[in-house]
Amino acid sequence: MANSYSLEHLEHQLSDDWLICPNNANFTEWRKRRFQELEKWSNNSGDIPTILVTELHPEKFLASFLTAIQYQCPVFLGNPQWAIAEWQQVLEMTRPDLIWGVKGIESREHGVSRVGVAAAAPAVDQDNLATKGRIMIPTGGSSGRIRFAVHTWETLMAAVRGFQQFFQVEQINSCCVLPLYHVSGLMQALRSLTTNGQLIVLPFKSLFEEQPAIAPHPYFLSLVPTQLQQLLQYPTLVDWLKQFHVVFLGGAPSWDTLRFQARQHQIPVALTYGMTETAAQVVTLKPQDFLRGDDSVGQVLPHARVVVGDRPDQPCLPNQVGTIHLQAASLCLGYLPSAVDLPMVAGYFQTDDVGFFDQTGYLHIFGRRNRTIITGGENVHPVEIEVAILSTGLVLDVYVFGVPDPVWGEAIVAVYVPLHAQMSPATLQFHLGTQLSRFKWPKHWRAVESIPRSEQGKVQAEQLQKLISL
Repeated sequence: MANSYSLEHLEHQLSDDWLICPNNANFTEWRKRRFQELEKWSNNSGDIPTILVTELHPEKFLASFLTAIQYQCPVFLGNPQWAIAEWQQVLEMTRPDLIWGVKGIESREHGVSRVGVAAAAPAVDQDNLATKGRIMIPTGGSSGRIRFAVHTWETLMAAVRGFQQFFQVEQINSCCVLPLYHVSGLMQALRSLTTNGQLIVLPFKSLFEEQPAIAPHPYFLSLVPTQLQQLLQYPTLVDWLKQFHVVFLGGAPSWDTLRFQARQHQIPVALTYGMTETAAQVVTLKPQDFLRGDDSVGQVLPHARVVVGDRPDQPCLPNQVGTIHLQAASLCLGYLPSAVDLPMVAGYFQTDDVGFFDQTGYLHIFGRRNRTIITGGENVHPVEIEVAILSTGLVLDVYVFGVPDPVWGEAIVAVYVPLHAQMSPATLQFHLGTQLSRFKWPKHWRAVESIPRSEQGKVQAEQLQKLISL
């Protein structure tokens, strides 16, 4: 298979031909500019700088990121839309020498900026993790505390190889509508670059104005469930989705009605399971299985191993629910700040997810351990309730969680976006009667105009708390 997995061979791939973006920034010219800036820094300081990349424009982002890793700089990826408090948290944590892109709410059109952080801010010990050649990808923002998963070029390339082997493709052509600073967007770019493929980068909102033509050779697209739901409302976009070789769906749980619509339209969906720590997907359901009605997340990719059980050395039997543990050549080295350890059990990464393998060896995700609600002595998984509520077709979005309750221990709360303003909780509860046991019914319902989510579909818990009061 054609590839250039090593950094030494990467230079041969870096031309303007592999990348198609709408804003016409010159990728090669930006790479030259970044190299000049690094040469100047090194000549003045005698060292290589730590870089935070927060470019808004895809070409500039990729030119900056790839130049930094070719130069073996420690590089942090940042979200240009971070709020002021998040920026302060990140700057105190990372202490970069250079920021390429946006700093806070201030645009740095020419890229380079010194960072001023209060002298009293505690320095993070980066000696072991944020060193030469390390790649720090943000994760964990939904909890209100941003941290970085620490990767290397080798861990990211292990994910590319596993993907390539699983789908048996030489060239990986990608259409990316997800943010490049997030692992799901970044890996689309790296798959295309290192396999001589082509990358199309588009703002998601632009799809509702004009859909780009997709070439006859296979293209891969990645979406989160809320994005797919929006696209399915437009016949022209449905036709556009059908052109893809594979449409990956991950980042958040999907629901019955969404999957039913996708199958009705014969969209080649591939449900996936992965995370920032594993450089995106480690389990994937191939489209042919999805279209036959399979709702699992599929089979483990070649570069990973997954065990379900309370401990990885005590695996569950098929169809028994347990904690998901995994090993992967693409697993990150740890987290920054370095006080946060990678949870390992018997040589396996212990995730926050629970699920089971069926008799055929396909993985099913049931929910997250840290979201389990204990109400009246019963363990309840919020995802099960969310899926049931979405399946009624009466809400556009929903999020379920537990709150302390003197009688039940925890009471179940459902925050939802109604399809119609006049729709009542009683109507929703009536429809749940045939799907859920009574102890799983929410005791509190709160209707909102929208549920605050990240670009990857994850709920922003702190913002949600501001919208509701119990």
